[in-house]
Amino acid sequence: MSRELDTAVKAAKAAGEITLRKFGEISSREIVQKEFKDFVTEVDKACEASISSLITAAFPEDSMLCEEGTIAEGGSGRRWIVDPLDGTLNFIHSFPVFSISIALRDPEGEILCGVVYQPVLRELFTAEKGGGAFLNGKAISVSSRCDKESFLIGTGLPFKEYHYLDSYVAMLKEVIHDSAGIRRAGSAAIDLAYTACGRFDGFWEYKLYPWDFAAGVLLVREAGGTVTDFEGRADVFLKQSIIAGNATTHPMLLEKALKHFHPELPLKP
Repeated sequence: MSRELDTAVKAAKAAGEITLRKFGEISSREIVQKEFKDFVTEVDKACEASISSLITAAFPEDSMLCEEGTIAEGGSGRRWIVDPLDGTLNFIHSFPVFSISIALRDPEGEILCGVVYQPVLRELFTAEKGGGAFLNGKAISVSSRCDKESFLIGTGLPFKEYHYLDSYVAMLKEVIHDSAGIRRAGSAAIDLAYTACGRFDGFWEYKLYPWDFAAGVLLVREAGGTVTDFEGRADVFLKQSIIAGNATTHPMLLEKALKHFHPELPLKP
C-alpha cells in the first residue's frame, strides 16, 4: 500500500467513526438544506474537517476538492477529491447505507488511488492504479454474468433536476425488461463499489459530481470493469454521467443511454 492510499484509508476510517458516533441520533438543528432537496449535516462537516486535516498534514503540496466546500490549492498538480458522507439523506433518516469516498488524481487527470468506506458494515474498498481492487484486503472483480435474466443493476434516481426525467424513465423501463432487478442505494460511491465486487452487474446515473464517483470509477476499472460517460467516453469528468459494468452490462447500458439521452449520436458498435 502506497503512502497515499494508506493516508486515504486512515482518513476514511477516522471519518467513519465520526458517522457511527452520531448515526441514529442526529437532531434537526444539525441539518441544513443547502439547495432544493439537498442537505448537509454537522456530521458531513466534521468528517470533511477530519479528512482534510489528515491529508493536508501528510501531503501539504496537494490540492483538495471536497463536497462541503473545503478547498486547498497546492503546487504539486495532484488533487484529492473527497465526499465526506455520501448518502447524507440516508444518514439523516437512519437508513444504514452511506459511505466515505476519497480519491487522488494526478496532474494528467488519472485517478491514482481510491477508497470507499461503508462504516456500518466495516467494509473498506481500496484501489491503486495498476494494482487491482480490494475489499477488506481481498482482491475483487466485477461479475461475469452475461444472462440478462440474472442481472442486478444499480442506479440513481433524479431527485433535484427533472428536465431529463422522461429520458431516464424511458431508459429505466428498458433496463427493467433486460434485468432481474434494479436497486437504488442512495450512494453512488457504494453503487460503484458494489459493481466492482460483483454485487451489482452494472450501474448508471446521469449527472453526478466528481466526489460522488472518483474513487468508485477506479475501483470498477481495477476490478476489470468498464466505466464511461453516457456517450461512451472514458474521461467521465467531462460530462460527469456514469455507466459502469462488465463486458456484457456496460455495452447494454451504453446502448440504452445513447438511445434515450443522445439520440443524435450513432450507436456504439
